[in-house]
Amino acid sequence: MEKITRAKRMENIHSDIRGTLFMEAMEMQAQGSEILKLNTGNPAAFGFGLPESIEHALEHHIREGVGYCDFKGMPKARIAICEYERSKGIRGITPEDVFVGNGVSEVISFALLPLLDKGDEVLVPSPSYSLWGNSVYMADGKPVYYICDEKADWYPDIADIRSKITKRTKAIVIINPNNPTGMLYPREILLELIGIAREYGIMIFADEIYDRLVMDGLEHVSVASLAEDIPVVTMNGLSKSHFLCGYRCGWMVMSGPKNLTEDYRQGIVQLTSMRLCANALAQIVIPAALEDMETPFSMVKPGGRIYEQREVAVGELEKIDGLSFVKNNSAFYIFPKLDVKKFHITDDKQFARELLHETNILIVPGSGFDWNCPDHFRIVLLPEAGVLRDAIKCMGKFLDGYRQR
Repeated sequence: MEKITRAKRMENIHSDIRGTLFMEAMEMQAQGSEILKLNTGNPAAFGFGLPESIEHALEHHIREGVGYCDFKGMPKARIAICEYERSKGIRGITPEDVFVGNGVSEVISFALLPLLDKGDEVLVPSPSYSLWGNSVYMADGKPVYYICDEKADWYPDIADIRSKITKRTKAIVIINPNNPTGMLYPREILLELIGIAREYGIMIFADEIYDRLVMDGLEHVSVASLAEDIPVVTMNGLSKSHFLCGYRCGWMVMSGPKNLTEDYRQGIVQLTSMRLCANALAQIVIPAALEDMETPFSMVKPGGRIYEQREVAVGELEKIDGLSFVKNNSAFYIFPKLDVKKFHITDDKQFARELLHETNILIVPGSGFDWNCPDHFRIVLLPEAGVLRDAIKCMGKFLDGYRQR
C-alpha cells in the first residue's frame, strides 16, 4: 500500500493561530512552563464568564435542544437574528434568509462552496483572519489579497482593489471591524467598497462578528444596510460579543435582489440540509443574547474590561522603541509594526518563536494573517490589565537590543 498523502488543495492552508508555534508552546506548557497565550481571541480563557442572560436561557429551555431542529436553524433563533439585522438597517430580509451554523467558520464554507468553480477569485483583505483565505482555497478558489493601508488607519486601499479585479472575480470580503487590526471602517469607506461591487457585478461577504465591540463613541454600520441592490451575505455570531466561543454559534443572512441569488441560495440549502442542523443548545440562547446588548456594551465603554485593557496596552506599547501601531477602536486586537531595520527582522515567524522561548509569551506573526512583510504581529487584549501591562513590558525588554540573526 502506498503512503496516504494530503490532497493538493491543502498546500496553501495555514492556521498560525494554532499552528506549529502553538504546538511548541503547548509542549513547553506540558513541561511546566506558564505560557501567556496572546495568540487567540478566546475570552473565557481570560476570565470572561457566562452572561446571566445566557445561563437563564439554557436553564429554562434546555429540553428544546434534544432533537434535530430545522436545517436552517430554530425558528425562534432565526426570528431573533432577522430582527437584530433589521435593527442594523438591513431591509427586505425575513427569517427565511437566515442560516444558522456552528460558528461563522462553518457558514463561511456554506457561502463559498456553492459559489466558486475551480480558479474563481475572491478579494480578501490583507491583513485578515486566515480562515477566509483558507476557506477560498478549500472551495478550489483563489484568494486575491487587497491591501489595507496602515497609514490610512488600516482602511482598504480602493485603488489596489480595482487593480486586482478580473473576469474571475466573484466576490469581495469585508471584515468590519477588522481582525487583526481592530479597526472599524466608516460609512464613507463602505460606500466606496459597495460602489466597486456594484460597478463590477460582484457580491459582498460582510464578516461583522465584532460589530458589538466598538469603542470611542463610534457606531458600526452594516454593509448590507447601504447596499439594497447588491447581493450581500452578512455573517455574525455570539463568540466574541457574549464570550461563547465554545458554543460555536454563528449565522449568515442573505440580502439584496432575490432574483439574482435564488440558484445560489439553493446551493446553500443543499449544504445546510446535508449537515442536518447546527448545535441546537447554542441556538436556544440566541434570542436572549440578542436582547442583551448590555453585556458587550459594558465591556467596551470607559471603565469596562476591554476598554481599560486596550488603554493599558496602548500606554505600554508607546514606550517601546522601534515599535509603532494604529490604536484599535474595536474588537480586542492590536497589530503593532516592528522596525525591521532596527531589529534586522527578515522572518516574523522566527521573531515570534524567539519571543516565545525567551518570555513564554505566545503571539501570532503578521504572516499568519496573510500580511506579506515580516514586520507585524497581533496582540490579543483580553488578559486583565495588570497581566497585559507586565506582558508588554516584558516584550519591551526582549526587544531592547534585539537583532535577528
